[in-house]
Amino acid sequence: MVKKIITAIVILLLLAACKASSDKAPVAKTSAKDIPTYKIGYMICNSEHETMQRFIPFSKYVGDKMGVKFETIPIDTINFTREIDQLDFTHTNSLLYIILNRYHGVDVLAAEQKGSLGFKSQGIILARKDSGMSQVSDLKGKTMIFGPMLAPTGFMAQVDVMLQNGIDPEQDLAMYTIPGGSFKHEKVIYGVMFGKFDAGSIPIDDLETMDADNRVDMEDFVILGKNEPIPYCNFGVPQKTDEALARKFKEVVLDITPEDTVEMNGEVIKVLDRALVQGYVDIKDGDFDIVREMAKRTNMPPYQKY
Repeated sequence: MVKKIITAIVILLLLAACKASSDKAPVAKTSAKDIPTYKIGYMICNSEHETMQRFIPFSKYVGDKMGVKFETIPIDTINFTREIDQLDFTHTNSLLYIILNRYHGVDVLAAEQKGSLGFKSQGIILARKDSGMSQVSDLKGKTMIFGPMLAPTGFMAQVDVMLQNGIDPEQDLAMYTIPGGSFKHEKVIYGVMFGKFDAGSIPIDDLETMDADNRVDMEDFVILGKNEPIPYCNFGVPQKTDEALARKFKEVVLDITPEDTVEMNGEVIKVLDRALVQGYVDIKDGDFDIVREMAKRTNMPPYQKY
C-alpha cells in the first residue's frame, strides 16, 4: 500500500509540474501606489485558516521592512509544483524543498527555529505507555496511523526507522492509515491516546506543543523509535526572483527578534509569536543531504523508483 500511495503522489506531482510551465505569472506587479507586490507561497501545515493567521502578519512585517508588498498564498503540499512559477518565495518543509530544488532550482534562504531541536525536527513513533510495547519490532501485527505522506518527520522518517529495524509497513502491520482533513498530526496523537490505533508517527515538536498546551501529557506515551533530527520548515527562492530582492528578504527574516511587532487592523502583533516560531537561522543546501538520503532509502520523491 505504501508503494501505491507513493506512486499516486508522484503522478500528481509530475502532472502539477507539467501544468506549471503553461501558467507562468509575472514576478511582480505594480500596485496603485507604485509599490511592487510579490507572492510568498506558504505550505499549509494544519489548515488554510491557521496558515493565514500565522503568516499574514509575517508577510506584512517583512514587506514593510523592504518597502514592498507581499501576498500570502496558502498552498497544499501536493500543489506546490503547480504553483511554483507564480511564486517569488516559498515556505515549505524539507522534503518539499528538496523536490522543488531538484525539479525547479529553488534555493534555500533561511530555516525556522522552534521546539527543543531548533531548526530541526525529529520523527517519532509513539504508543501508549500501557500498550506493552517498547521498541520498533513490537509493531509487527499492530495497527498504525501515519502523518501526511509529504511530511518528512510525520511519514518518511518513521518508514525509514521501521525499515532499518526490519519492519515493512506493507507486510508487517495489521493495517495503517493516514487521516484526512485538517490538523492531521493532532489526529495521529489523539488516535493513539484514545486507543483507536496501537501506534502513531508524528514530529516530536507537535507532541511537545500539545503537552505545553495541556492537551496531552507526554508521560502517557512511550517512544518506540525516532530518526536522527533533520532540517524542517524553511524559506526558499525560485531562480526567477531577483537576487538583490532575495538577499534583502533573507536579511530581514534573519534579523526578526521576539520583540518585533507589526500593526494590523488596529492590533499590535508580535511577528514570531503569531508565526509560532522562535526565530530564523541561516542554512545551506548541503544541510538537506540527510533528507535526500532518507528519501532515497524510502523510495520517496524526488528519488522514487517505480
